Amino acid sequence: MMRIKHRPARLLQRTSGSRYNSQLASLSFEPETVRHEYPFTSAYPVGSKVINEQHFYQNDILFNWYHKSPHPVSLRQLAFFGRKLTEEKMIGSANFVRTELPTRLAHRIRDLQCLPFSVMRNEHMSQVYELYYQAFNQFRRFPAIKTLEDNDKFCKLVSDLLLDHLTIIPSLVTGGIECAMDQLIEPKRLDDVMSLMLRSRISRRVIAEQHISLSQSFNESLAQGRRETAEKASDYIGEVFLQCSAKDCIRTASAQAETFAVQVISKELYMSPADIVVPEVVVQGEDAKFPYMDSHLKYIMGEILRNAFYATIRRHIVSGKGGNPPPILVSISNTPSDVRIRFSDQGGGVPKEVQPHIWSFAKGPEATSRLDMFKRIPKLAGVPHEVDFAGNLDTKRVISTDTHESSLARFSNRPPNVKLGIGLPMSKVYVEYWDGSLDLTSLEGHGTDVALRISRLGNQNEKLQLDRV
Repeated sequence: MMRIKHRPARLLQRTSGSRYNSQLASLSFEPETVRHEYPFTSAYPVGSKVINEQHFYQNDILFNWYHKSPHPVSLRQLAFFGRKLTEEKMIGSANFVRTELPTRLAHRIRDLQCLPFSVMRNEHMSQVYELYYQAFNQFRRFPAIKTLEDNDKFCKLVSDLLLDHLTIIPSLVTGGIECAMDQLIEPKRLDDVMSLMLRSRISRRVIAEQHISLSQSFNESLAQGRRETAEKASDYIGEVFLQCSAKDCIRTASAQAETFAVQVISKELYMSPADIVVPEVVVQGEDAKFPYMDSHLKYIMGEILRNAFYATIRRHIVSGKGGNPPPILVSISNTPSDVRIRFSDQGGGVPKEVQPHIWSFAKGPEATSRLDMFKRIPKLAGVPHEVDFAGNLDTKRVISTDTHESSLARFSNRPPNVKLGIGLPMSKVYVEYWDGSLDLTSLEGHGTDVALRISRLGNQNEKLQLDRV
Protein backbone atom coordinates (compact mmCIF):
# COMPACT_ATOMS: atom_id res chain seq x y z
CA MET A 1 0.00 0.00 0.00
CA MET A 2 1.20 3.50 -0.65
CA ARG A 3 -0.14 6.98 -0.20
CA ILE A 4 -0.09 9.45 -3.04
CA LYS A 5 0.36 13.11 -2.21
CA HIS A 6 -0.72 15.76 -4.63
CA ARG A 7 -1.00 19.50 -4.37
CA PRO A 8 -4.52 20.82 -3.93
CA ALA A 9 -3.60 23.83 -1.78
CA ARG A 10 -3.15 26.38 -4.58
CA LEU A 11 -6.29 25.16 -6.26
CA LEU A 12 -8.34 25.62 -3.10
CA GLN A 13 -6.92 29.11 -2.65
CA ARG A 14 -7.87 30.03 -6.20
CA THR A 15 -11.43 28.81 -5.92
CA SER A 16 -12.27 29.94 -2.40
CA GLY A 17 -14.96 32.58 -2.58
CA SER A 18 -15.53 31.93 -6.27
CA ARG A 19 -18.76 30.98 -8.00
CA TYR A 20 -18.11 27.31 -7.54
CA ASN A 21 -21.49 25.60 -7.26
CA SER A 22 -20.87 22.15 -8.68
CA GLN A 23 -23.09 19.35 -7.47
CA LEU A 24 -19.88 17.51 -6.62
CA ALA A 25 -18.30 20.37 -4.69
CA SER A 26 -18.48 18.39 -1.49
CA LEU A 27 -16.05 15.81 -2.78
CA SER A 28 -12.74 15.86 -0.94
CA PHE A 29 -9.24 16.40 -2.27
CA GLU A 30 -7.73 14.42 0.61
CA PRO A 31 -4.86 12.14 -0.40
CA GLU A 32 -6.25 8.74 -1.28
CA THR A 33 -4.92 5.26 -0.65
CA VAL A 34 -3.95 3.77 -4.01
CA ARG A 35 -3.52 0.07 -4.62
CA HIS A 36 -0.47 -1.29 -6.41
CA GLU A 37 -2.48 -3.04 -9.11
CA TYR A 38 -2.99 0.23 -11.01
CA PRO A 39 -0.60 0.19 -13.98
CA PHE A 40 1.06 3.54 -13.24
CA THR A 41 4.53 4.26 -11.97
CA SER A 42 3.74 7.73 -10.63
CA ALA A 43 0.82 9.69 -9.22
CA TYR A 44 -0.33 10.59 -12.74
CA PRO A 45 -1.09 8.16 -15.59
CA VAL A 46 2.00 7.67 -17.74
CA GLY A 47 1.87 9.45 -21.09
CA SER A 48 -1.35 11.36 -20.52
CA LYS A 49 -1.40 14.81 -22.13
CA VAL A 50 -4.18 16.13 -19.89
CA ILE A 51 -3.96 14.16 -16.63
CA ASN A 52 -0.61 15.46 -15.47
CA GLU A 53 0.85 17.96 -13.03
CA GLN A 54 0.73 20.82 -15.53
CA HIS A 55 -2.89 20.41 -16.65
CA PHE A 56 -5.01 18.45 -14.20
CA TYR A 57 -5.41 20.95 -11.34
CA GLN A 58 -3.58 24.10 -12.46
CA ASN A 59 -5.31 24.88 -15.73
CA ASP A 60 -6.18 28.51 -16.48
CA ILE A 61 -7.82 27.70 -19.83
CA LEU A 62 -10.25 25.27 -18.23
CA PHE A 63 -11.00 27.64 -15.35
CA ASN A 64 -11.82 30.47 -17.74
CA TRP A 65 -14.48 28.32 -19.40
CA TYR A 66 -15.61 26.80 -16.12
CA HIS A 67 -16.45 30.25 -14.73
CA LYS A 68 -18.77 30.93 -17.67
CA SER A 69 -22.44 30.27 -16.99
CA PRO A 70 -24.15 27.75 -19.27
CA HIS A 71 -27.31 29.02 -20.92
CA PRO A 72 -30.51 27.19 -19.94
CA VAL A 73 -32.31 25.98 -23.07
CA SER A 74 -36.02 25.23 -22.79
CA LEU A 75 -38.04 22.99 -25.07
CA ARG A 76 -40.09 26.06 -25.94
CA GLN A 77 -36.93 27.75 -27.25
CA LEU A 78 -36.03 24.68 -29.30
CA ALA A 79 -39.51 24.64 -30.80
CA PHE A 80 -39.61 28.36 -31.57
CA PHE A 81 -36.14 28.44 -33.08
CA GLY A 82 -36.68 25.47 -35.36
CA ARG A 83 -40.08 26.38 -36.76
CA LYS A 84 -38.66 28.52 -39.56
CA LEU A 85 -34.97 28.60 -40.49
CA THR A 86 -32.91 31.23 -42.29
CA GLU A 87 -29.19 31.53 -43.00
CA GLU A 88 -28.80 34.07 -40.20
CA LYS A 89 -30.52 31.72 -37.76
CA MET A 90 -28.33 28.79 -38.76
CA ILE A 91 -25.10 30.72 -38.28
CA GLY A 92 -26.36 32.03 -34.94
CA SER A 93 -27.25 28.50 -33.85
CA ALA A 94 -23.83 27.21 -34.86
CA ASN A 95 -22.00 29.84 -32.83
CA PHE A 96 -24.23 29.20 -29.83
CA VAL A 97 -23.42 25.47 -29.93
CA ARG A 98 -19.73 26.26 -30.54
CA THR A 99 -19.49 28.15 -27.22
CA GLU A 100 -22.16 26.35 -25.19
CA LEU A 101 -20.75 22.83 -25.49
CA PRO A 102 -17.21 23.65 -24.24
CA THR A 103 -18.76 25.59 -21.35
CA ARG A 104 -20.82 22.59 -20.31
CA LEU A 105 -17.90 20.21 -20.84
CA ALA A 106 -15.71 22.40 -18.63
CA HIS A 107 -18.14 21.87 -15.76
CA ARG A 108 -18.04 18.11 -16.19
CA ILE A 109 -14.25 18.09 -16.44
CA ARG A 110 -14.08 20.15 -13.25
CA ASP A 111 -16.36 17.69 -11.49
CA LEU A 112 -14.10 14.81 -12.51
CA GLN A 113 -11.17 16.74 -11.04
CA CYS A 114 -13.10 16.96 -7.78
CA LEU A 115 -13.38 13.19 -7.47
CA PRO A 116 -10.84 11.48 -5.21
CA PHE A 117 -7.61 11.43 -7.17
CA SER A 118 -7.27 7.67 -6.84
CA VAL A 119 -10.54 7.35 -8.79
CA MET A 120 -9.13 9.36 -11.68
CA ARG A 121 -6.07 7.11 -11.76
CA ASN A 122 -8.36 4.29 -12.83
CA GLU A 123 -7.73 3.41 -16.48
CA HIS A 124 -11.38 3.69 -17.53
CA MET A 125 -12.08 6.92 -15.65
CA SER A 126 -8.97 8.51 -17.12
CA GLN A 127 -10.17 7.52 -20.61
CA VAL A 128 -13.43 9.37 -19.97
CA TYR A 129 -11.55 12.43 -18.73
CA GLU A 130 -9.29 12.49 -21.77
CA LEU A 131 -12.21 12.16 -24.20
CA TYR A 132 -14.01 15.04 -22.51
CA TYR A 133 -10.90 17.19 -22.50
CA GLN A 134 -10.12 16.49 -26.16
CA ALA A 135 -13.67 17.47 -27.10
CA PHE A 136 -13.42 20.59 -24.95
CA ASN A 137 -10.21 21.60 -26.73
CA GLN A 138 -11.62 21.00 -30.21
CA PHE A 139 -14.73 23.04 -29.54
CA ARG A 140 -12.97 25.99 -27.90
CA ARG A 141 -10.41 26.18 -30.73
CA PHE A 142 -12.98 26.17 -33.52
CA PRO A 143 -13.09 29.67 -35.07
CA ALA A 144 -16.21 31.81 -35.18
CA ILE A 145 -18.68 30.56 -37.79
CA LYS A 146 -19.46 33.17 -40.45
CA THR A 147 -20.74 31.20 -43.43
CA LEU A 148 -22.82 28.12 -44.19
CA GLU A 149 -19.64 26.41 -45.36
CA ASP A 150 -18.14 27.05 -41.92
CA ASN A 151 -21.24 25.51 -40.40
CA ASP A 152 -20.88 22.38 -42.54
CA LYS A 153 -17.34 21.92 -41.20
CA PHE A 154 -18.57 22.49 -37.66
CA CYS A 155 -21.35 19.91 -38.06
CA LYS A 156 -18.76 17.41 -39.25
CA LEU A 157 -16.72 18.05 -36.09
CA VAL A 158 -19.79 17.62 -33.88
CA SER A 159 -20.75 14.40 -35.65
CA ASP A 160 -17.23 13.01 -35.29
CA LEU A 161 -17.18 13.79 -31.57
CA LEU A 162 -20.57 12.16 -31.05
CA LEU A 163 -19.08 9.05 -32.59
CA ASP A 164 -15.88 9.25 -30.54
CA HIS A 165 -17.89 9.36 -27.31
CA LEU A 166 -19.92 6.20 -27.88
CA THR A 167 -17.83 4.28 -25.33
CA ILE A 168 -18.03 6.83 -22.52
CA ILE A 169 -20.92 5.27 -20.59
CA PRO A 170 -19.41 1.74 -20.57
CA SER A 171 -16.09 3.26 -19.49
CA LEU A 172 -17.76 5.27 -16.73
CA VAL A 173 -19.62 2.26 -15.39
CA THR A 174 -16.62 -0.07 -15.65
CA GLY A 175 -14.33 2.40 -13.92
CA GLY A 176 -16.95 3.26 -11.33
CA ILE A 177 -17.58 -0.38 -10.41
CA GLU A 178 -13.83 -1.06 -10.16
CA CYS A 179 -13.36 1.94 -7.87
CA ALA A 180 -16.36 0.98 -5.73
CA MET A 181 -15.04 -2.58 -5.38
CA ASP A 182 -11.65 -1.19 -4.33
CA GLN A 183 -13.44 1.11 -1.85
CA LEU A 184 -12.06 4.21 -3.54
CA ILE A 185 -15.55 5.72 -3.85
CA GLU A 186 -18.75 5.07 -1.92
CA PRO A 187 -21.61 3.46 -3.90
CA LYS A 188 -23.92 6.42 -3.16
CA ARG A 189 -21.34 8.88 -4.44
CA LEU A 190 -20.79 6.75 -7.54
CA ASP A 191 -24.53 6.79 -8.25
CA ASP A 192 -24.59 10.58 -7.85
CA VAL A 193 -21.68 10.94 -10.27
CA MET A 194 -23.28 8.63 -12.85
CA SER A 195 -26.62 10.41 -12.62
CA LEU A 196 -24.98 13.80 -13.00
CA MET A 197 -22.90 12.68 -15.98
CA LEU A 198 -25.88 11.09 -17.74
CA ARG A 199 -28.14 14.10 -17.20
CA SER A 200 -25.51 16.48 -18.49
CA ARG A 201 -24.88 14.18 -21.43
CA ILE A 202 -28.54 14.25 -22.45
CA SER A 203 -28.64 18.04 -22.58
CA ARG A 204 -25.38 18.34 -24.53
CA ARG A 205 -26.37 15.75 -27.08
CA VAL A 206 -29.86 17.16 -27.61
CA ILE A 207 -28.33 20.59 -28.27
CA ALA A 208 -25.74 19.09 -30.64
CA GLU A 209 -28.11 16.77 -32.49
CA GLN A 210 -30.78 19.45 -32.81
CA HIS A 211 -28.28 21.74 -34.56
CA ILE A 212 -27.08 19.00 -36.91
CA SER A 213 -30.67 18.14 -37.79
CA LEU A 214 -31.63 21.77 -38.39
CA SER A 215 -28.56 22.21 -40.58
CA GLN A 216 -29.59 19.19 -42.61
CA SER A 217 -33.12 20.57 -43.07
CA PHE A 218 -31.85 23.99 -44.11
CA ASN A 219 -29.35 22.53 -46.58
CA GLU A 220 -32.15 20.52 -48.16
CA SER A 221 -34.17 23.72 -48.57
CA LEU A 222 -31.21 25.42 -50.24
CA ALA A 223 -30.88 22.51 -52.64
CA GLN A 224 -34.50 23.10 -53.62
CA GLY A 225 -33.85 26.79 -54.29
CA ARG A 226 -35.39 28.11 -51.06
CA ARG A 227 -33.52 30.42 -48.69
CA GLU A 228 -35.66 29.45 -45.70
CA THR A 229 -37.53 26.39 -44.53
CA ALA A 230 -41.29 26.00 -44.43
CA GLU A 231 -42.83 26.81 -41.06
CA LYS A 232 -43.36 23.82 -38.78
CA ALA A 233 -46.69 22.80 -37.24
CA SER A 234 -47.81 24.39 -33.97
CA ASP A 235 -47.16 21.19 -31.98
CA TYR A 236 -43.54 20.99 -33.15
CA ILE A 237 -41.04 20.73 -30.27
CA GLY A 238 -37.73 19.87 -31.87
CA GLU A 239 -36.06 17.80 -34.53
CA VAL A 240 -35.07 15.05 -32.09
CA PHE A 241 -38.59 14.56 -30.72
CA LEU A 242 -41.06 12.34 -32.56
CA GLN A 243 -44.74 11.60 -32.07
CA CYS A 244 -44.59 8.28 -30.21
CA SER A 245 -47.30 5.67 -29.80
CA ALA A 246 -47.31 3.84 -26.46
CA LYS A 247 -48.74 0.67 -27.99
CA ASP A 248 -46.28 0.66 -30.88
CA CYS A 249 -43.35 1.02 -28.48
CA ILE A 250 -44.73 -1.73 -26.23
CA ARG A 251 -45.14 -4.02 -29.24
CA THR A 252 -41.58 -3.41 -30.46
CA ALA A 253 -40.04 -3.72 -27.00
CA SER A 254 -42.03 -6.90 -26.25
CA ALA A 255 -40.77 -8.65 -29.38
CA GLN A 256 -37.15 -7.85 -28.52
CA ALA A 257 -37.58 -8.76 -24.86
CA GLU A 258 -39.20 -12.09 -25.75
CA THR A 259 -36.32 -13.04 -28.04
CA PHE A 260 -33.80 -12.01 -25.40
CA ALA A 261 -35.45 -14.03 -22.62
CA VAL A 262 -35.83 -17.18 -24.72
CA GLN A 263 -32.17 -17.10 -25.77
CA VAL A 264 -30.93 -16.55 -22.22
CA ILE A 265 -33.12 -19.19 -20.60
CA SER A 266 -32.44 -21.79 -23.29
CA LYS A 267 -28.72 -21.50 -22.48
CA GLU A 268 -29.17 -21.38 -18.71
CA LEU A 269 -31.52 -24.39 -18.54
CA TYR A 270 -30.09 -26.31 -21.53
CA MET A 271 -33.37 -26.24 -23.43
CA SER A 272 -34.26 -25.83 -27.07
CA PRO A 273 -35.69 -22.35 -27.74
CA ALA A 274 -38.57 -24.04 -29.57
CA ASP A 275 -39.61 -25.77 -26.32
CA ILE A 276 -39.92 -22.55 -24.34
CA VAL A 277 -43.46 -21.17 -24.00
CA VAL A 278 -43.57 -17.39 -23.67
CA PRO A 279 -46.16 -15.35 -21.78
CA GLU A 280 -48.76 -13.28 -23.58
CA VAL A 281 -48.49 -9.51 -23.25
CA VAL A 282 -51.95 -8.12 -22.52
CA VAL A 283 -52.22 -4.37 -23.13
CA GLN A 284 -55.12 -2.65 -21.38
CA GLY A 285 -56.37 0.87 -22.04
CA GLU A 286 -56.44 3.15 -25.05
CA ASP A 287 -53.31 4.01 -26.99
CA ALA A 288 -51.55 7.24 -26.06
CA LYS A 289 -49.56 9.38 -28.47
CA PHE A 290 -47.14 12.01 -27.30
CA PRO A 291 -43.90 13.77 -28.36
CA TYR A 292 -40.82 12.07 -26.95
CA MET A 293 -37.42 10.79 -27.93
CA ASP A 294 -38.44 7.55 -29.61
CA SER A 295 -35.19 5.73 -28.90
CA HIS A 296 -35.32 6.69 -25.20
CA LEU A 297 -38.83 5.30 -24.88
CA LYS A 298 -38.04 2.01 -26.61
CA TYR A 299 -34.95 1.56 -24.48
CA ILE A 300 -36.81 2.19 -21.22
CA MET A 301 -39.70 -0.12 -22.11
CA GLY A 302 -37.30 -2.73 -23.45
CA GLU A 303 -35.37 -2.94 -20.19
CA ILE A 304 -38.58 -3.23 -18.15
CA LEU A 305 -40.01 -5.95 -20.38
CA ARG A 306 -36.73 -7.90 -20.54
CA ASN A 307 -36.88 -8.30 -16.78
CA ALA A 308 -40.57 -9.25 -16.88
CA PHE A 309 -40.20 -11.85 -19.64
CA TYR A 310 -37.10 -13.41 -18.12
CA ALA A 311 -38.53 -13.70 -14.60
CA THR A 312 -41.93 -14.98 -15.76
CA ILE A 313 -40.61 -17.63 -18.15
CA ARG A 314 -37.88 -18.90 -15.85
CA ARG A 315 -40.10 -19.15 -12.80
CA HIS A 316 -42.78 -21.00 -14.78
CA ILE A 317 -40.32 -23.56 -16.15
CA VAL A 318 -38.59 -24.16 -12.81
CA SER A 319 -41.96 -24.62 -11.08
CA GLY A 320 -42.75 -27.52 -13.42
CA LYS A 321 -46.41 -26.51 -13.70
CA GLY A 322 -46.64 -26.94 -17.47
CA GLY A 323 -49.07 -25.11 -19.71
CA ASN A 324 -48.71 -21.43 -20.42
CA PRO A 325 -46.94 -18.99 -18.12
CA PRO A 326 -49.08 -16.19 -16.62
CA PRO A 327 -49.48 -13.13 -18.84
CA ILE A 328 -47.60 -9.87 -18.52
CA LEU A 329 -50.15 -7.10 -18.04
CA VAL A 330 -49.46 -3.61 -19.40
CA SER A 331 -51.95 -0.90 -18.46
CA ILE A 332 -52.03 2.50 -20.17
CA SER A 333 -53.61 5.53 -18.52
CA ASN A 334 -53.82 8.74 -20.53
CA THR A 335 -54.19 12.17 -18.90
CA PRO A 336 -53.73 15.72 -20.23
CA SER A 337 -50.45 16.15 -18.33
CA ASP A 338 -48.84 12.72 -18.55
CA VAL A 339 -49.08 9.11 -19.70
CA ARG A 340 -48.88 6.37 -17.07
CA ILE A 341 -47.94 2.81 -18.00
CA ARG A 342 -47.86 -0.06 -15.51
CA PHE A 343 -46.06 -3.33 -16.23
CA SER A 344 -47.18 -6.24 -14.02
CA ASP A 345 -45.67 -9.73 -14.05
CA GLN A 346 -45.87 -12.88 -11.94
CA GLY A 347 -42.19 -13.72 -12.14
CA GLY A 348 -41.63 -14.14 -8.41
CA GLY A 349 -40.54 -10.62 -7.54
CA VAL A 350 -37.09 -9.27 -6.76
CA PRO A 351 -35.01 -11.11 -4.12
CA LYS A 352 -34.62 -9.14 -0.89
CA GLU A 353 -30.83 -9.04 -1.13
CA VAL A 354 -31.05 -7.44 -4.59
CA GLN A 355 -33.75 -4.85 -3.84
CA PRO A 356 -31.44 -2.26 -2.18
CA HIS A 357 -29.28 -2.21 -5.34
CA ILE A 358 -31.98 -2.07 -8.05
CA TRP A 359 -31.33 1.60 -8.86
CA SER A 360 -27.59 1.53 -8.18
CA PHE A 361 -24.81 1.55 -10.75
CA ALA A 362 -22.45 0.06 -8.14
CA LYS A 363 -24.55 -3.16 -8.11
CA GLY A 364 -23.62 -4.28 -4.58
CA PRO A 365 -23.04 -8.05 -4.37
CA GLU A 366 -23.41 -8.39 -8.15
CA ALA A 367 -20.57 -5.97 -8.89
CA THR A 368 -18.01 -8.60 -9.90
CA SER A 369 -20.25 -10.36 -12.42
CA ARG A 370 -21.46 -7.05 -13.91
CA LEU A 371 -17.89 -5.83 -14.25
CA ASP A 372 -16.96 -8.98 -16.16
CA MET A 373 -19.87 -8.35 -18.55
CA PHE A 374 -18.77 -4.79 -19.29
CA LYS A 375 -15.21 -5.87 -20.00
CA ARG A 376 -16.54 -8.27 -22.63
CA ILE A 377 -18.13 -5.42 -24.62
CA PRO A 378 -15.73 -2.45 -24.52
CA LYS A 379 -17.12 -0.96 -27.74
CA LEU A 380 -20.74 -1.01 -26.62
CA ALA A 381 -22.52 2.22 -27.51
CA GLY A 382 -23.12 4.39 -24.54
CA VAL A 383 -26.54 6.00 -24.45
CA PRO A 384 -29.87 5.63 -26.12
CA HIS A 385 -29.93 8.47 -28.63
CA GLU A 386 -26.46 8.69 -30.09
CA VAL A 387 -25.16 8.36 -33.61
CA ASP A 388 -24.53 5.10 -35.40
CA PHE A 389 -21.02 3.67 -35.63
CA ALA A 390 -20.50 4.93 -39.18
CA GLY A 391 -20.45 8.53 -37.99
CA ASN A 392 -22.40 9.69 -41.02
CA LEU A 393 -23.41 13.35 -40.92
CA ASP A 394 -26.76 12.52 -42.49
CA THR A 395 -29.38 13.36 -39.85
CA LYS A 396 -31.29 10.19 -40.57
CA ARG A 397 -28.25 8.32 -39.27
CA VAL A 398 -27.15 10.82 -36.62
CA ILE A 399 -30.62 10.88 -35.08
CA SER A 400 -32.02 7.57 -36.13
CA THR A 401 -35.40 6.11 -35.34
CA ASP A 402 -34.54 2.88 -37.13
CA THR A 403 -33.57 0.27 -34.57
CA HIS A 404 -30.81 -1.27 -36.67
CA GLU A 405 -28.99 2.05 -37.04
CA SER A 406 -29.21 3.69 -33.64
CA SER A 407 -26.66 3.08 -30.92
CA LEU A 408 -29.52 2.26 -28.57
CA ALA A 409 -30.19 -0.77 -30.73
CA ARG A 410 -26.58 -1.84 -30.18
CA PHE A 411 -27.19 -1.49 -26.44
CA SER A 412 -30.55 -3.29 -26.49
CA ASN A 413 -29.41 -5.97 -28.95
CA ARG A 414 -26.33 -6.93 -26.96
CA PRO A 415 -25.62 -10.68 -26.72
CA PRO A 416 -28.34 -12.33 -24.63
CA ASN A 417 -25.88 -13.76 -22.13
CA VAL A 418 -24.57 -10.28 -21.33
CA LYS A 419 -26.46 -8.96 -18.31
CA LEU A 420 -25.21 -5.47 -17.55
CA GLY A 421 -27.44 -4.64 -14.61
CA ILE A 422 -27.68 -0.94 -15.47
CA GLY A 423 -30.93 -1.02 -17.46
CA LEU A 424 -33.15 0.20 -14.63
CA PRO A 425 -30.69 2.79 -13.21
CA MET A 426 -30.13 4.28 -16.68
CA SER A 427 -33.83 4.19 -17.49
CA LYS A 428 -34.66 6.03 -14.27
CA VAL A 429 -32.17 8.79 -15.07
CA TYR A 430 -33.58 9.28 -18.56
CA VAL A 431 -37.21 9.19 -17.42
CA GLU A 432 -36.62 11.69 -14.63
CA TYR A 433 -34.65 14.00 -16.90
CA TRP A 434 -37.78 14.47 -19.01
CA ASP A 435 -39.84 15.19 -15.89
CA GLY A 436 -41.22 11.66 -15.54
CA SER A 437 -40.83 8.93 -12.93
CA LEU A 438 -40.04 5.23 -12.70
CA ASP A 439 -40.95 3.16 -9.64
CA LEU A 440 -40.82 -0.54 -8.83
CA THR A 441 -42.85 -2.53 -6.31
CA SER A 442 -41.88 -6.14 -5.65
CA LEU A 443 -43.93 -8.79 -3.87
CA GLU A 444 -41.40 -11.53 -3.30
CA GLY A 445 -42.82 -14.91 -4.18
CA HIS A 446 -45.39 -13.42 -6.54
CA GLY A 447 -44.26 -10.74 -8.98
CA THR A 448 -43.27 -7.17 -9.77
CA ASP A 449 -45.09 -3.98 -10.73
CA VAL A 450 -43.16 -1.25 -12.55
CA ALA A 451 -44.88 2.14 -12.87
CA LEU A 452 -43.67 4.43 -15.67
CA ARG A 453 -44.91 8.02 -15.79
CA ILE A 454 -44.13 9.94 -18.97
CA SER A 455 -44.58 13.69 -18.92
CA ARG A 456 -46.23 15.18 -21.98
CA LEU A 457 -43.35 17.35 -23.16
CA GLY A 458 -45.63 19.50 -25.29
CA ASN A 459 -47.26 20.77 -22.10
CA GLN A 460 -43.95 21.25 -20.30
CA ASN A 461 -41.96 23.04 -22.97
CA GLU A 462 -42.14 26.46 -21.30
CA LYS A 463 -40.57 25.28 -18.04
CA LEU A 464 -38.62 22.11 -18.88
CA GLN A 465 -35.03 23.18 -19.56
CA LEU A 466 -31.86 21.52 -20.76
CA ASP A 467 -30.05 23.07 -17.82
CA ARG A 468 -28.66 19.88 -16.29
CA VAL A 469 -25.20 21.30 -16.93
